[in-house]
Amino acid sequence: MVDIPSSSSRVLQLRGPQHLFDRLFRSATLFFGLFILLLLGGVAVSLVVGSSAAFSKFGLPFLWTDIWNPATERFGALVPIYGTLMTSLIAMVVGIPLSFGVAVFITELCPPVLKRPLSIAIELLAGIPSIIYGIWGLFVFAPFLQAYVQPFLIATLGHIPGLGVLFAGPPFGIGILTAGLILAIMVLPFISSIMRDVFETVPPMLRESAYGLGCTTWEVIWRVVLPYTKVGVVGGIMLGLGRAMGETMAVTFVIGNAHQIRTSLLAPGTTISSALANEFTEATTPVYTSSLITLGLILFFITFIVLAAAKYMLIRMQRQAGG
Repeated sequence: MVDIPSSSSRVLQLRGPQHLFDRLFRSATLFFGLFILLLLGGVAVSLVVGSSAAFSKFGLPFLWTDIWNPATERFGALVPIYGTLMTSLIAMVVGIPLSFGVAVFITELCPPVLKRPLSIAIELLAGIPSIIYGIWGLFVFAPFLQAYVQPFLIATLGHIPGLGVLFAGPPFGIGILTAGLILAIMVLPFISSIMRDVFETVPPMLRESAYGLGCTTWEVIWRVVLPYTKVGVVGGIMLGLGRAMGETMAVTFVIGNAHQIRTSLLAPGTTISSALANEFTEATTPVYTSSLITLGLILFFITFIVLAAAKYMLIRMQRQAGG
């Protein structure tokens, strides 16, 4: 007589391997999650250790000192911090409206025959290496700005009290404004593609209901689409801001790499990332090297604070929306 295992015993036999695989899978995912935390902590610790020599010599005044002189080994981070914040601000001021317009056109107004080619073109722009933007900016975009745009800004806005200081001086071509505009072009595909994706998640019923009530296209976008997707829109903007603050090669080509602060946006300047790219191979003394590592630590904390603030804002928006 052959013993036929009951259904309960077969279930117990299957549960053994399944339970083992579940435990292995849970352990693997836990390791991957902890690995990210360990990696982040390791980067922070290495930057803190590397910057100890600069902080020991200069102290906290390193943060607001505008001197950068390798010959006398006197260093301060104010000029690179100023350049990083100003170029990122220009990139956001120019890039966000452009990205919003591109996303709205593709999702709401674009003829079907153009929708797919435009979406592919945006994704291709996002995939272009940053050094290509830098070369194009140096040899094409900066001369165009120097010949046509900057003289116009100086002639028109340069004489306005208050605002004129931002557009004073000769048209160099390269400088803070050029670097900010290049960054705006670079972050545009990131922000617009994210906005496009989140706009397409709006249920068609909401749009049709709003149009049925007599709303215009702008009212549908402003009162229906944006409130429904505001969390994703803010997340896309923060992603673009993070890229703008950390961009290196393209900015290095067009910003002029001058350790000086001038009120004019047309003047050359520098950022933290461009200073690191230009000078790390020239740092021959421990204090010089430590000062550059300290710049990296400052950029790390600025980016961390910006992204943490964005995450906090998103959580508050979700709570207010009842999510």
